[in-house]
Amino acid sequence: MAAVPPTALIPFPEKLTPLSGSFALGATTSIVAGAELRSQAELLRDQLRPASGFPLPITSSEKESRIALALDPSLASLGDEGYRLTAGAEGVAIRAPTPAGVLRGSQTLRQLLPPEIFRQAPVANASWTIPAVEIEDRPRFGWRGSHLDVGRHFMPKEFVLKHIDLLALHKFNVFHWHLTEDQGWRIEIKKYPKLTAVGAFRKDSMTAPRTKDPALRKFSGQPHGGFYTQDDVREVVRYAADRGITVLPEIEMPGHAMAAIAAYPELGNTGKPIEVLTYWGITDHVLGVTDNVLRFFEDVFDEVLELFPSKFIHVGGDECPKTEWRQTPAAQERMKKEGLKNEDELQSWFIRHFDTWLAKRGRRLVGWDEILEGGLAPGATVMSWRGEEGGIAAAKAGHDVVMAPNKPTYMDYSQTELPTEPPGIGNHNSLEAVYAYQPVP
Repeated sequence: MAAVPPTALIPFPEKLTPLSGSFALGATTSIVAGAELRSQAELLRDQLRPASGFPLPITSSEKESRIALALDPSLASLGDEGYRLTAGAEGVAIRAPTPAGVLRGSQTLRQLLPPEIFRQAPVANASWTIPAVEIEDRPRFGWRGSHLDVGRHFMPKEFVLKHIDLLALHKFNVFHWHLTEDQGWRIEIKKYPKLTAVGAFRKDSMTAPRTKDPALRKFSGQPHGGFYTQDDVREVVRYAADRGITVLPEIEMPGHAMAAIAAYPELGNTGKPIEVLTYWGITDHVLGVTDNVLRFFEDVFDEVLELFPSKFIHVGGDECPKTEWRQTPAAQERMKKEGLKNEDELQSWFIRHFDTWLAKRGRRLVGWDEILEGGLAPGATVMSWRGEEGGIAAAKAGHDVVMAPNKPTYMDYSQTELPTEPPGIGNHNSLEAVYAYQPVP
């Protein structure tokens, strides 16, 4: 059996030692697992059954042909998500210090099989063999996230679940779910039903090419909308958790909030009705800074925290123009009352309020690197997207940082040859470039 090519496993494991021989998955193969790994064994069985057609019963005793899953405290040095996988003629053994590690090893097992294993119907005459190998692996980074913006373009729940399946296959552990935007509010909030009744729908959508000139904008002529019920959210969160993935919700504030303001105009600075945004970019319409706005979003977060067990909660904080605040008496009065020098400090005050509010409830705030401007909230984690400088500055100040600079890591950049790729926001960016990115210069 040939050695495992580097392209067969993504990401490629830390250590891989080829051995002689192979293991053949067959009709008599069983999955051996104790009660503590029952759910992980059921997931692996359900992933291997459709294409192979094999029953793969789960047993507590070893058989001749087996896939054995086990917790092994002696492998603690591999960390919470590390594992050791050994494949030989009699079977495959996946051992890890935690259930999360067993999940990661199970995904490696799937990648070692022929690619037809990912089909959802039996594949005739397939040879379900795995090369004999010993793999020891652990993640390079503790936070391996994927950001999906459903605010600008709504993605049905089924699409989100498929996205989570792909994240699990590639051993990601955070699903960053961008749920609110200028162009749409996508999460049901029972106390404020107009957030979805109004804010989840827009009358049109701008099409390519992207332009800031209103006279040159082109539109599809079709309305767009949709949202997730709270039951949908619970399903997504549970589905992700079963695959070792934490769902990080993003509720944008104080900018990128036009959908919320369209639903409740009193959240803005003018009080005048506006519509959910139909084009892409940045607008001057941002949240007001009154006590009523703070209470409104505290109510929103009360429901968000009930739905998402994630320790971290993302509040956006990016691309917030200060034009309306400079022109609004209430915002200027807030600056005077709080002793703030300028509107950048006013945004920092706004973010600090929710940093404190979340901390009292055992959660931690995450924001894009603009939250550095005007002073960083004490407990905030910075997600650095405009480059690495903001992340480095935050780390030097003692804050946790998630590096997500757009050019190396944004997947809305073209992934194939430009002439054959649909128009995207950014420029060419290969998958290899994403995986090769080093967050520390």
